[in-house]
Amino acid sequence: MNCEGPAANEGLRLLPFRGLRYVTERVGPLAAVTSPPYDVVVRPDGLVQLESAHPHNIVRLILPQAAAPADGHRKAADALARWLDQGILAQDPRPALYVYEQRHADTVQRGVIGALALSEPTDGVVLPHEDVMPEVVAERAALMRTTAANLEPLLLTYRGDGRGGGTAAVIERTVPRPPLLATTTEDGVRHRLWAVTDTDDLAAVDSDLAGHQALIADGHHRWATYLRLRAEHPDPGPWNYGLVLLVDTTRYPLRVRAIHRLLHRLPVADALAALGDSFRVRRLAAPLPEALDKLAAASAEGNAFLLAGGGTLHLVDHPDPGLLSRTVRGDRPEAWRTLDATVLHATLIDHVWGLPDTPDHIAYIHHTDAAVEQAERHGGTAVLLHPVREDVVRELAREGVTMPRKSTSFGPKPATGLVLRSLDRE
Repeated sequence: MNCEGPAANEGLRLLPFRGLRYVTERVGPLAAVTSPPYDVVVRPDGLVQLESAHPHNIVRLILPQAAAPADGHRKAADALARWLDQGILAQDPRPALYVYEQRHADTVQRGVIGALALSEPTDGVVLPHEDVMPEVVAERAALMRTTAANLEPLLLTYRGDGRGGGTAAVIERTVPRPPLLATTTEDGVRHRLWAVTDTDDLAAVDSDLAGHQALIADGHHRWATYLRLRAEHPDPGPWNYGLVLLVDTTRYPLRVRAIHRLLHRLPVADALAALGDSFRVRRLAAPLPEALDKLAAASAEGNAFLLAGGGTLHLVDHPDPGLLSRTVRGDRPEAWRTLDATVLHATLIDHVWGLPDTPDHIAYIHHTDAAVEQAERHGGTAVLLHPVREDVVRELAREGVTMPRKSTSFGPKPATGLVLRSLDRE
């Protein structure tokens, strides 16, 4: 891998690398060793399920369990080294970009995995759209620092020219060939991966991406981690790059879903009582799918939330305008001030409910059913949100305005464990 640093404002640079991959002859079906991204794993149930699925499941590296975080990070580093020594994982012989395909029902997503040159935030090459939690960045940085590896790719999107040349042409030339690997995960998604090593193909991707900027679709905390670790390693080298999946959304549009909040210590009865007359509250005697349709309809007219817990569903909408003006910052664009996530955090969580945004009080859960089930099981409140449109996300990002953390969930997300990147073997 060529580790010369990128020139300022030159656009995206995606370099080939020698990927670390599971050896199927040693581990068997790849579905048993893969995982969703670390922040999508529902804990503790999903974590236990993945650990039980296979002794070498990748979750043992991305979410190592120990009494102290530092012990967990060392445990992951030791496991990674041991798996390499034992031939559980092996490094590909040649640097490559990896074409990655996900297919489920009638949905197909294709992109390219590589080592992306890390640009300065002020360059506008990679656009974040969400705030991050410093404690999560610190934890991810410690894990990455200790393992010296990028264990899972970020998901970035860009807008191609739609003419089918450059990167798109390389992808289309690649997918008819036999893949390096193919597996179907428990969720029914079929994954395939190919290595691109041809110099002309690599040059075509490099030339094509140089004129583009990317939006972080998934992985804001890992992106912030990349930047932190690059600052710790200022000399040209592997820490100047981070593992990403780049998807051209002109060809393969992503889904945008909401990330829900689980309020651990706030029973739904208390949450509703605290609202008083500041919101309209309606109990819905309907199954969850029908209630979510009502949430979508209400969200089209203004801020709306669905509160679940205690065996009930309540639609909360029509916030008091005076309350919003007192609690939501006025120095941001209208599109930001009217976001459901903005109102949820600034008005409800901070002001009405007075909850600290810490893991002890608030969990962020991607799956609707899981959020409701956890609220029912533990006596908390699930706050379900309707997704934000992608055009709103992209426009705010271009304006340099970040949304509240965990405002969106783009997908489909890449499976973790199909290809890793070592930082001390390049």
